[in-house]
Amino acid sequence: MTQDEMKQAVGRAAVEQLKNKLESDSVVGVGTGSTANCFIEELAKIKHTFDGAVASSEATAERLKSHGIPVYDLNSVNQLDFYVDGADEFNERFELIKGGGGAMTREKIVAAVAKTFICIVDESKKVDILGEFPLPVEVIPMARSYVARELCKFDAEPIYRDGFTTDNGNQILDVHNLEINAAIALEEKINNLVGVVTNGLFAARPADIILVGTPNGVDILTP
Repeated sequence: MTQDEMKQAVGRAAVEQLKNKLESDSVVGVGTGSTANCFIEELAKIKHTFDGAVASSEATAERLKSHGIPVYDLNSVNQLDFYVDGADEFNERFELIKGGGGAMTREKIVAAVAKTFICIVDESKKVDILGEFPLPVEVIPMARSYVARELCKFDAEPIYRDGFTTDNGNQILDVHNLEINAAIALEEKINNLVGVVTNGLFAARPADIILVGTPNGVDILTP
């Protein structure tokens, strides 16, 4: 299978995980990115079995609506049984780097609410040590230079994602040259920098299930 075919396969596999577990009043959390888009295509086929969705980005909300899936504000939802989203990297501890598309803050909020976080990826995203993919850090605009100087103290190279603004009206620094052996500690340390909204490490709240697309099919990984 090609990479696109693997993304489509994990999108189908994610819907299979949800089938027979959704109720008529269920609301599904939906992530952002090309793999999440494949999931949305499949989710639309069973839209009659659940109430609607919470989107992690404006782009995802528009895509869901285009398929006739109602989109709710998270504040109006009591609970989410499932959140389905992709990742830029994952390791054997189910810790992730996310945020290549710049939506990690809303993604992290939705993941925090969901009972089960299903991560859908192709096998190229598997790494032994997180950090080869630059770690996105969302910052308040006036704090960007200060946060960049602080991140340099991590022996890393923060690069401003020029011309990009998040759905929250903020900016992103992509942090290169990190070798992340203690993801939970680093996630907390970066988040504690004044002016940081959040970073793309999903370690304190990792995935619960990872569906991995391979040339031979989809592997279902559980802790």
